[in-house]
Amino acid sequence: MPGTNLTREEAQQRAKLLTVDSYEIDLDLSGAQGGGTSRSNGAESGGGTYRSVTTVRFESAEANAETFIDLVAPAVHEVVLNGHSVDVAAAFRDSRITLKHLREGANELKVVADCEYTNTGEGLHRFVDPVDQQAYLYTQFEVPDARRVFASFEQPDLKATFQFTVKAPSGWTVVSNSPTPEPSGPGGDVWVFEPTPRISTYITALIVGPYHSVHSSYEKDGQSVPLGIYCRPSLAEHLDADAIFEVTRQGFDWFQEKFDYAYPFAKYDQLFVPEFNAGAMENAGAVTIRDQYVFRSKVTDAAYETRAETILHELAHMWFGDLVTMEWWNDLWLNESFATYTSIACQAYAPGSRWPHSWTTFANSMKTWAYRQDQLPSTHPIMADIRDLDDVLVNFDGITYAKGASVLKQLVAYVGMDEFFNGVQAYFKRHAFGNTRLSDLLGALEETSGRDLKTWSKKWLETAGINVLRPVVDVDSAGVITSFAVKQDAPELPAGAQGEPTLRPHRIAIGLYDLDAATGKLVRTDRVELDVDGELTAVEALVGRARPAVILLNDDDLSYAKVRLDADSLAFVTEHLGDFEASLPRALCWASAWDMTRDAELPTRDYLSLVLSGIGKESDIGVVQSLHRQVKLALDLYAAPAHREELLARWTAATLEQLRAAAPGSDHQLAWARAFAATARSESDLALLEALLDGSDSVAGLAVDTELRWAFVARLAATGRLDEDGIAAEFERDRTAAGERHAAAARAARPTAAAKAEAWASVVESDKLPNAVQEAVISGFVQTDQRELLASYTQKYFDAVKGVWESRSHEMAQQIVVGLYPALQVSSGTLDATDGWLKASEPPAALRRLITESRAGVERALRARAADA
Repeated sequence: MPGTNLTREEAQQRAKLLTVDSYEIDLDLSGAQGGGTSRSNGAESGGGTYRSVTTVRFESAEANAETFIDLVAPAVHEVVLNGHSVDVAAAFRDSRITLKHLREGANELKVVADCEYTNTGEGLHRFVDPVDQQAYLYTQFEVPDARRVFASFEQPDLKATFQFTVKAPSGWTVVSNSPTPEPSGPGGDVWVFEPTPRISTYITALIVGPYHSVHSSYEKDGQSVPLGIYCRPSLAEHLDADAIFEVTRQGFDWFQEKFDYAYPFAKYDQLFVPEFNAGAMENAGAVTIRDQYVFRSKVTDAAYETRAETILHELAHMWFGDLVTMEWWNDLWLNESFATYTSIACQAYAPGSRWPHSWTTFANSMKTWAYRQDQLPSTHPIMADIRDLDDVLVNFDGITYAKGASVLKQLVAYVGMDEFFNGVQAYFKRHAFGNTRLSDLLGALEETSGRDLKTWSKKWLETAGINVLRPVVDVDSAGVITSFAVKQDAPELPAGAQGEPTLRPHRIAIGLYDLDAATGKLVRTDRVELDVDGELTAVEALVGRARPAVILLNDDDLSYAKVRLDADSLAFVTEHLGDFEASLPRALCWASAWDMTRDAELPTRDYLSLVLSGIGKESDIGVVQSLHRQVKLALDLYAAPAHREELLARWTAATLEQLRAAAPGSDHQLAWARAFAATARSESDLALLEALLDGSDSVAGLAVDTELRWAFVARLAATGRLDEDGIAAEFERDRTAAGERHAAAARAARPTAAAKAEAWASVVESDKLPNAVQEAVISGFVQTDQRELLASYTQKYFDAVKGVWESRSHEMAQQIVVGLYPALQVSSGTLDATDGWLKASEPPAALRRLITESRAGVERALRARAADA
């Protein structure tokens, strides 16, 4: 629908005309428990409508002006502007209601509509739990989906107060941005909330249903903030509320000290909700979080670290994004990069944190995501040019989150941490409950740091692409360094990317490492910190020193750049990567090796040898799990086909060896069990999975619990060792929403033409699956050792993809467009088919971006395979 894609120019015009004062939103959700679209397990979700009544008060800068308000709804019954009825048939079209003849000054609009429950995770999502057959509702409004629930001026700079009145089944819980009142009305089923402070539409929220809750408070120096944690009753036994409260309080302590601004809302609830599309959402005072973070089975500490980072990320958003909000989506990074940087900094520096090594995790996961994104044809400046809502919907990416956070980490090193946070404090005080642009933040940071940040901003925030740093070192016959420089390259941007290669100023550290004779560990013997700028930067401080075993550029990971080792350091690290005493330099070397593999500088077989030589000594479980994912991806996509199976067999044997050698009950044991399950291939491997599943064999200390069982089931189904009856039997053991998703994935993974056709039809030819089940079916459908079986779907994909994009909601369409792209068909034929489709179909910009990103993955795989061959 053309009216759903608001342009930047339209938003600017509307913002010049209007000042929005308040919304009163009355929703009748009393019928939420009944009716809906049938799910595969017999429960129901989505479907059906509810009455939505919106009264919005706003001011117009002009008399007799015309504008519009946004609403996505199947039916509008009444529109009343300033006491006069508006012809609904004439005014409501393309998800907009045209408003004519505005008064100068105060105006009042009332809109009565039927809005629709969804099963896509957008707007008001409705889910029925198969365990208790109860309905659970929650809203998800970022970017433009408040308009699916109430009529709204859907753009971030038209802030207002919001007062919700909700009618829901008696006995249910209703949570919103304001504290939950006592229900009223004859049946005790009406909740009337107090108005919120002035906030943007996209961070308003409602969570409704018979949720289980645990309550506490944050208390410090006379401040008291009510805290709540919510989940479905079927997950309550797994909810570790004390651990979640502990992380939350740590965040309150650290953020309030660093930001020098008290938490700005009346309470702080965290609600673990089903079928959530993202990790979490920063609704003011009512954060929604995917309920996979309520762990049903044993997970490694890396999972707890990731959950803690998500909790802290959303809490940081209460200031960055909610208190102070970007004016337009160009500055989305002001929200996401700052929340990412400060959440990880909190984990690293807050007293008593369980994860002081969080920068290691950042270097090995978030930054590899950023490096990958920055080498795609869609790479863009951190401060992106967002022309319309379609642009921003595909811009929640590795640039906006991970590159932005990396650049902020460098900015902190450049200006100083105290100076950085002093600037942030001034920024919050100056712009509380308002909207800002990049210049507002930079101005505050320039004031407190004394640095001119205009050049820094232009090169780092307003340009795209990546830099490569290499050491240039000469030594004499005695092994003494006679010259040392850092060489900076700016590779050409990918074909189709906008902009020019840019050399940038970097604040880096150079670490010198040698083996400690007593411990056998690689330890840092010295460190030099400096600014690098231009193509070649001499480092006089290292001249005259004995050359160490390893010279590591960007030690401590201060800057955002790909780093290469000199030949001698690379040779030494190849033998001793696992011997670094500290986790961060190990992670940096692992990341460099992975990047070289992706760039076809290191053959996949050599990357595998490097990993196998050092992973057994890797103590950081997050790094181990990252290496598992990277090795599997490299073998599946980057290995030359002629010896892929040999390399996979070698890796599988290593995973089983490490599984048996790991300490019983340890995180490493669980991680290696999952790695083995992901790649098991021989008769003996698969027989072992079957035996572990039925209990006829065991590994000391390994608990084959619910989630691990499903990992075994998935592999056995994909290899044809488990049929529909076996999958159904496993689902009987776990008749939950998670079990439904796992069973759907396993069915789609079966190596038969019939299974593939059934999965394809359920996703592409039908639109009935809920978002989480659709995602599971796609994940099962795409199996890396079923290339031949899937080959015929390449043409089917290109025949269907544009229709999918035009007929489905954004979240559902993006799952299909990205998930079903024939990425496993690594050939020039796939590139040709993609190019032909792009030329013939003339897709809209957002769809073109997703397809060209996927195409770039095939192109990269072809280069890597050539290197490996």
